[in-house]
Amino acid sequence: MSNNNLISELASLISENQNPETLDIDQVSTEEVVKQINHQDHKVADAIKQIIPEITESVDAIVNAFNSGGRLIYLGAGTSGRIGVLDAVECVPTFGIEHGMVIGLMAGGKSAMYQAKEGIEDQYDEGEKDLINIELKSEDVVVGIAASGRTPYVIGALDYATKIGAKTIALSCNPKAEIAAHAEISLLPIVGPEALTGSTRMKSGTAQKMVLNILSTASMIRIGKSYHNLMVDVKATNKKLHARGTRMLMQVTGLNEQDSNETLLKAGGLVKLAILMGLTGKNAKNASQLLDETNGFLRNAIEKAKE
Repeated sequence: MSNNNLISELASLISENQNPETLDIDQVSTEEVVKQINHQDHKVADAIKQIIPEITESVDAIVNAFNSGGRLIYLGAGTSGRIGVLDAVECVPTFGIEHGMVIGLMAGGKSAMYQAKEGIEDQYDEGEKDLINIELKSEDVVVGIAASGRTPYVIGALDYATKIGAKTIALSCNPKAEIAAHAEISLLPIVGPEALTGSTRMKSGTAQKMVLNILSTASMIRIGKSYHNLMVDVKATNKKLHARGTRMLMQVTGLNEQDSNETLLKAGGLVKLAILMGLTGKNAKNASQLLDETNGFLRNAIEKAKE
């Protein structure tokens, strides 16, 4: 694409437009700068509210993938890629899942997390290569993330995912995002021009983070990773997590701190297993078998123990 064509294309993108509400941001007081940015940030949640049906469809697709042995794969460049990697990495300690169940890929690889490699996003074939490297399969779901909605790296990945039959989702903050035409589901929270023109690490980045939080959290809840609103599939692998697990045990089972701590130790630090043991009096082996029989849903395991 020629420079003139790219300039024209960027001019058509909402995320690249100049925000009329912040034209004087370089002249006002520090407090007013902060207020203007905060005012723009308030628009993010409302934009996401508008696409709840599409997010719901995406979550159902991800749950189906998980139940079929598939994976959730985030893919993007720059800020979009980093946000995807962040959500993927945090799923492991939050939900006690295996490494590789949720994957974050970004243009330029791991080193691009810390040092910008902007040119790599323009290479269409690199997205396909990264998916080939993780042996993408038809059971997987690929979420292509691009605030502008035109990143060639993401488009290449979505096209390859479509070719092998994987479910595809596009996440962008522009209503006419090009990546939307390359995916089965489009998530387009329109947050408007940034407080600082073109700085999509701001509202657009916040919107992307919020959407990914919803996708991963809602999907994990739907496959049994919570009990009430407690993240019971966490594993107590450090002092903070052990304390959190003990507290959850006390909340759910009514056991005192000492008994909760001992039960958690007997469960090998597995909070969900410890809760089931505490509520039913089962030993670790029998409680684990109950969870296996109920596909890891604690509420169902508790009910089954009463039979």
